[in-house]
Amino acid sequence: MSTHTYTVVVQREDDQYVALALEVDVASQGDTPEDALANLREALELYLEDNQTSALPHPWITSLDVAAA
Repeated sequence: MSTHTYTVVVQREDDQYVALALEVDVASQGDTPEDALANLREALELYLEDNQTSALPHPWITSLDVAAA
């Protein structure tokens, strides 16, 4: 069994929290940030079962400064 590390964004949306794994575009939600992360872990495990590959894509993640008037 191998371990994969993902960059995750957790955001509040209305009365739920949404967790998104950026590298694979897999998301889940929960009542708390911890619930959203636990649900995302399960979703990622299912994703990896269906997508058995050792070469998952690694997108380029950076930041961008934008001036606002």
